[in-house]
Amino acid sequence: MRPYIFIAAALMLAGCGSGGEPSSDGASSAAVSSAEASSYEVVSSAGELSSVAETAGYRQITQEEAAEMMTRDDGHIIVDVRRQDEFDGGHIPGAVLIPNESITDTPPEKLPDKQQIILVYCRSGRRSKEAAQKLADMGYTNVYEFGGIITWKGETVTE
Repeated sequence: MRPYIFIAAALMLAGCGSGGEPSSDGASSAAVSSAEASSYEVVSSAGELSSVAETAGYRQITQEEAAEMMTRDDGHIIVDVRRQDEFDGGHIPGAVLIPNESITDTPPEKLPDKQQIILVYCRSGRRSKEAAQKLADMGYTNVYEFGGIITWKGETVTE
């Protein structure tokens, strides 16, 4: 095991986590406070080192990871948590609209399977983090938050 993993773990336990400071791309590096999140480094199958943020109940992933997950036939659902007018102006193909404000303590009808892979995004990343946490709090176990459409490099569609 690499020694910096232990150092990172010690810092997290001591409360010296990232605290949500912006990363070089302007995105928040932690979805919740260091008391609620853990961050660890993993080695991919290609031998590349990457950092994974896992919060209390959902995982924050990069947009590149989300795009790759969208290519899989694994029963995932893409959830846009913006308002109807924002969704109508352009969204990721196949996404369903479940506005963040409509997610309360009752599971959304469009998400009947709490084990389904759920990929959540919004405009900039703030609402998607809130929505992902609310879904996790309701017992959804495979929630992945990947930020906002304003930095999405993939295809978008309008309806």
